[in-house]
Amino acid sequence: MNKPLRRVAIFCGLLVLALLVRVNYIQFVQADALKNDKNNRRVAINQYATPRGDIIVDGKAVTGHTETHGSDYKYKATFKNGPLWAPVTGYASQAFSSTQLESIYDSILTGDDDRLFFKRTVDILSGKQKQGGDVVTTLNGKAQRAAFEGLGNKKGAVAAIDPRTGAILALASTPSYDPSSFAGNSDKDGEAWNALRKDKDEPLLNRALRQTYPPGSTFKVVTAAAALEDGLYSNIDEDTDSPVPYILPDTNTPLENEGNIPCKNASLRVALQYSCNTVFGKLGADLGRDKMVEEAEKFGFNKEQFIPVRVSASNISKTMDKPQTALSSIGQFETAATPLQMAMVAAAIANDGKLMQPYMVDKLQAPNNTVVERTKVKELSQPLSAENARKLQDMMETVVTDGTGRNAQIPGVTVGGKTGTAQHGVDNSEKPYAWFISYAKTDNGSPVAVAVVVEDASANRGDISGGGFAAPIAKSVMEAVLNQ
Repeated sequence: MNKPLRRVAIFCGLLVLALLVRVNYIQFVQADALKNDKNNRRVAINQYATPRGDIIVDGKAVTGHTETHGSDYKYKATFKNGPLWAPVTGYASQAFSSTQLESIYDSILTGDDDRLFFKRTVDILSGKQKQGGDVVTTLNGKAQRAAFEGLGNKKGAVAAIDPRTGAILALASTPSYDPSSFAGNSDKDGEAWNALRKDKDEPLLNRALRQTYPPGSTFKVVTAAAALEDGLYSNIDEDTDSPVPYILPDTNTPLENEGNIPCKNASLRVALQYSCNTVFGKLGADLGRDKMVEEAEKFGFNKEQFIPVRVSASNISKTMDKPQTALSSIGQFETAATPLQMAMVAAAIANDGKLMQPYMVDKLQAPNNTVVERTKVKELSQPLSAENARKLQDMMETVVTDGTGRNAQIPGVTVGGKTGTAQHGVDNSEKPYAWFISYAKTDNGSPVAVAVVVEDASANRGDISGGGFAAPIAKSVMEAVLNQ
């Protein structure tokens, strides 16, 4: 080969080598960035090129699909009774992406998941259209409806768990929204989306998972658990050292009780029955910050949970001083919790001290119903011993039979609970939050634990209480599970 031809061959070889390097760089280094680029419509077009799989509750689909016209997106998602199930499903929108289960399991629902490769291959060879798989939830349809209808036009949330397994049975948030209203990419979808975004009541906010509230007196069960675990008191019927008034440590500020109730040196049972601030404030101060934080964290505070949807971390301060510790121990100061977190507290107590990992997806299945993945039940922690859990159950059951939680009574069923009315606004200037946490117990254990929070109870400020507004909702959810 003469010299000019050799130079041309070398140059062409270098061009081919550069092309190979470039192709491999794009495929293996830039692939994810290009795939997720906002200007890359091919991913979205592929996402909606075939019917999505469904999200399943009680063996029935709560989602669906329909063909679209005048768009390069062939199908769009539909939602059956969308406002009821939006806190569970999230949304899948051609224009505005997706959230929650629709987002997390998008590859299963579109049929693109690697675990569906064999099924896709068979469909291609047989000429069938690609099909998406299904997400089978742990939700209980009757319990969800009871929670949603119980909240009605009030702003609030409900979370219900099976304490024995951690399976989530209900997850309601109001006001809600219909994911079908903006599932496409038309002007009408854009108008619906913008209206939801501008709504001051924040219907797109999942209050059950993403909103933290001061838990008020419902947090007293955590303080009681800490006192029992520490051995500060072992007999729930013995007198405590609790003066009235109780002066917050290092201050001249008295901690008040709500009304003329028997709180002086009250036992743990009586203190929970009447919700004595003085008793539980002093318990927290006597235990100290570190012990209170340790116990709260065993219940799940100060850590995000994934169910698999992300749940905001509930909070108890790690830097609070003595008076702040006393206030935190009655659910004030910076203590804040999601409804799911408080359902976890009730569930751990009902399950003899074992807290199970909460989850809302039972299994993922292929279009032919073969199981792709199943959630394994696992223990998250043990906040208190079985003996102390049973003592706390006894206390919570007294709250329902003879205390502030009477509205949660269910004939023939053992119910334990705790009410809460949490301060809201600067200097408590707004209507308080009404809370109730509870569980129902049968001969086969406790199949349901519930937390309810109502933000804007439609009543005069002085008439708002957890027992009056939240307990009846919890009762209806528990009855729905028990009657399933």
